[in-house]
Order: sequence, then C-alpha cells, then structure tokens
Amino acid sequence: MVKLPMENAIGSTLANHKASHRRIQPSICSARFARRKHAFANRPTNPSRPPAGRLPENIIDRQFRHAVCFSLTLLKNSGLIFFCLFNELIDTTEVNMPKYKLEYIWLDGYQPVQNLRGKTKVVGHRPESVADCPQWGFDGSSTQQAEGGDSDCMLKPVALYPDKGRAPLYEKDDNAFLVMCEVENPDGTPHFTNMRSTVIDDPEAWFGLEQEFFLFEKGRPLHWPSEPGTFPSPQGKYYCGVGYENVGKYAREIVDTHLSLCLEAGINHEGINFEVAKAQSEFQLFAKGSKKCADDMWVARYLLLRLCEKYGIDLEWHCKPQEGDWNGSGMHCNFSTKHLREVGGKDYFYALMDAFDRNKDEHIEAYGPENEKRLTGLHETQSIDKFNWGVADRGASIRVPHSFIKNNYKGYLEDRRPNSQGNPYQICSRILKTIAEVPTA
Repeated sequence: MVKLPMENAIGSTLANHKASHRRIQPSICSARFARRKHAFANRPTNPSRPPAGRLPENIIDRQFRHAVCFSLTLLKNSGLIFFCLFNELIDTTEVNMPKYKLEYIWLDGYQPVQNLRGKTKVVGHRPESVADCPQWGFDGSSTQQAEGGDSDCMLKPVALYPDKGRAPLYEKDDNAFLVMCEVENPDGTPHFTNMRSTVIDDPEAWFGLEQEFFLFEKGRPLHWPSEPGTFPSPQGKYYCGVGYENVGKYAREIVDTHLSLCLEAGINHEGINFEVAKAQSEFQLFAKGSKKCADDMWVARYLLLRLCEKYGIDLEWHCKPQEGDWNGSGMHCNFSTKHLREVGGKDYFYALMDAFDRNKDEHIEAYGPENEKRLTGLHETQSIDKFNWGVADRGASIRVPHSFIKNNYKGYLEDRRPNSQGNPYQICSRILKTIAEVPTA
C-alpha cells in the first residue's frame, strides 16, 4: 500500500513522541490504578482523615487525572486505528480508480513552419467532451513562444479525440484521449502564434484536404539507394503501386495503421494512396467547418508522426524534398459553400474565379513556405506567379470537376496550390476570405 503524505507525517510524529516522552498506555494506567487501590485499602488509620466515604482532595485529583489520561489514550489509539483504516481505504480506492491520459497538443512558435508539441495530463475522470478538459500550461521559453523571465503560456482545449494508439489499461474502458489546444497568454488573450483564433469559420463550408508526404530514413526517402547520387527507377510505377519494389517493407503498414488510428479517433479519414514518387504517400480527410477540418488535419499529422517513431522513420513534409524529376508534395484543398452546392451558376463561378485571380499573391502567402520550388508549371502544377482554372486539369491552379459543370456550376472546387507544409488554419481561412468578396445575391 502506498502511504499518503499525512500518514507518513503522523507515523514520524508518533515515533518522535515515543522517543522523547513516555506514553501512557492502557495497561500501564491499569497497573498504576491497581497499586493505588491496594495502597488505599491498606492505608494506616489516621484520626484526622476525612469522614468515611470521602477521599482526600489530592487523591481525587490524581485519580481523576489518571482516569482522564486513560480515556484520552483509548480515544487517541482508537482514532489512530480509524484513521489508518480510513487511510488504507482511500489508498486502495485511489489505486484502483480508473486513470485517464489526456495528450494536450499545440503548435509551437517556430517559423516559417510551426511544429506539433504534446504533453500528457493524467486525470481521474473520463472526459465526455472538450468542456471536461481543464486548461493547462507549458514553458513557452522552450518552444519559442516566450522569454525565460516570463515563460508561462496557457493551453485552451478546443477539440477532443479518442486515442487508441495508447493501449488502454482497463479492458472495459478506453483511457486515452487527444486534446487539441489553442495557445493563450496568461490573461486569456490569444497568443501571437495562435493562428486558429484568427480563422474565419463557417459550419456550412465543407473542406477536403489531401495531405502528401515522404517517408524518410537516415536522411533519404525510404527504400531509396543509400549511396549519394543514386536514385530509384524513374517515376511511373509508384503511384497507387503494389509490391516490394514499388512500396518497400514498412510504408503500407504505416499508412494502413494510420488510417485505422484516424478512424478510431473520429477523424473522417476518406482514403489513402501511394503517390507518384517512391516513398511518397497521401491521405485525405473531410470535415464541415474550417476549424474542424484544420483541427482534424493537425491531429492526423500528430498521429502519423507518433506512429513513425516505432519504425525509426521520419516524415518529410517539405513541398520539394528532392530536386530533379520528382514530384513535390502538396495539400490540395477541396472546398464548397452552401451557395456553391445549392445555387452556384456560371455567373457566380466566373466572379469567384476573378476574385481568386485578384488575390493570388495573398493565397500563395498563406499556402506554405518555399512553394516556388514546387509550383514550377511542371509535375502537375501551375507556375507560382500565375492563376488559371481548368476542367479536370491537374496542371491548373484550380481544378474544376466535370460533375461541377454538368450540375449547372454547382458542387465543389479543388485549389491545387497549397503545399504539404501549409498550415490548414491559414489555408481554409484564406479561401473563405476570398469567397466572402463575391456577392451571392
């Protein structure tokens, strides 16, 4: 049994008391009382003694004091026994109580790309919603979010996800959760690195993000030749490929496991596939509302990063990790609004494309760093300084599905410019800002 601090303190106090003072035990009190009773019965006669039936005051005082000591000792011992039993009950209850692991996740202050951070809080109750997750804090001086002299930053929970990646301790109760957080200052205002707090959010705006990435091992794409200056076979067979030569040993296991973890977390993970370059893959997710979609993407990224730890594999999010005739990585953003889905129309669509053209520089600024290395006009991209749209055109800035045109310009559109390191909060918010410029009436 693990002792409580209070019990340790009481045990130490009693030990010190025994060493420095003689405690009166019930047996000692009984022996003293018997001796005094015997002495009283055999006392010598004294003509000056009080009348029969009365004891001298000093004897009464002494016997009263001993009786009180005897009673207090019994109470103290019985109380201590009760405390120990109660303490043991508390210890046993607390040890056997379910414990829940809450992994608080946030974005640090690194630029131009923020990194995911996480720390675990253990609580004694199961959170039913994000409202059950208390605020927490962290050392901002270690994440480039504060100075050492005033380093406290606060974590405000905003989204809650089951975490099946951590094995539950109890068969009947999953005990781990992921808690997506915003970073706040101690006074409750949004931290300057808190991009989520700046997002335009519309629950009627639907987003689908396609996250591409490379798996890396020892600084090279997974299963690429290790010798410097050597490369695998040219692109062609790897897209949606099958077999060791095209996929390698670990890649499929990693992406399949990640798919399961996302689905178990309640993330609407819609699919996976291997991409054009060897060691390159993609997953897609869908959500309603820009904040919800971006939260899901950051948690999905976290789950993939943590999963790859087990394999000694790194994730390379950079949009162009390999120079030469190799595809870069993007995060294509499919979007629609209630008006696009239900009203649409050719005039509205053309006005919307004009707004995207006017704001092309603002979009590129929000779509991730070093995009000029990827948006070259080659490898299924449009040049970074141009804007265009095309039906089923993967070399356009915005791809328009055939179904959109056939449905009287209603449905969804795909912006292919966001890159794989882009911040989904900024990407979704920028798209909604441009859409808001176009009248719907």
